[in-house]
Amino acid sequence: MNNQVYYTYLLRMADDTLILGQRLSEWCGHGPILEEDIALSNIALDYIGQSTNIYKHLASLTEDGRDEDAIALTRMESEYSNALLMELPNGDYATTIARQYYYSSFYLLFLEHLKGSSDVFLSGFAEKSIKEVKYHVQHATDWMLRLGDGTPESHSRMQQAVSGLWPYLGELFRDDELDVIASKEGWGITRDALKTVWTDRLNALFAEARLTVPTEAWYHFGGRSGRHTEHMGYLLAELQFLQRAYPGAKW
Repeated sequence: MNNQVYYTYLLRMADDTLILGQRLSEWCGHGPILEEDIALSNIALDYIGQSTNIYKHLASLTEDGRDEDAIALTRMESEYSNALLMELPNGDYATTIARQYYYSSFYLLFLEHLKGSSDVFLSGFAEKSIKEVKYHVQHATDWMLRLGDGTPESHSRMQQAVSGLWPYLGELFRDDELDVIASKEGWGITRDALKTVWTDRLNALFAEARLTVPTEAWYHFGGRSGRHTEHMGYLLAELQFLQRAYPGAKW
């Protein structure tokens, strides 16, 4: 196994869920109804918990003395490898739900395939995380249907949301040499292999929700290699504040 490839592969997974968890946590106290305030806060905690498990594992593989908090919270912006979709502002509730469906439906497929990993940590992580992500998919699906097939206002907002985020989805399925190596070695998978099933499920949901599937083929990318949107710096300023202000603090 190529140790650097393995480390980077897992780091991408952890960064995706950490950054999305941070974004979703911004709904705490601002949800449209109390149940949704709690639901999104719990989903945010799920993602942050998953990222913490990976960061802990990564810390055990290094000899530089960094723990999971140091890996998660003290890197520069260019050192984060999350997909750009995760760092985008929440927008209105339809935008948050659209992002949640797009990512969680992809992530569930990713984890289901990762259960077959030859790596004990990855297969175990996938099996445990699937239980949480199935709920995330169901939650987002219910709201996609409720808003898409709801009032003219909710339908319009949902359609704008799914269309506006569409150009950021290609990066989720974009493989590079690292993904190919992971797949060949048997402990990782290629993302492009998930696209057909994911697309079929999305088409079925959009038809039921009376939403039009966008046809734009061009997409944004760069997050995997540390090239982020203007929003990432503001997100990290809040996420990293305590570790920057009080290095090594424990609470």
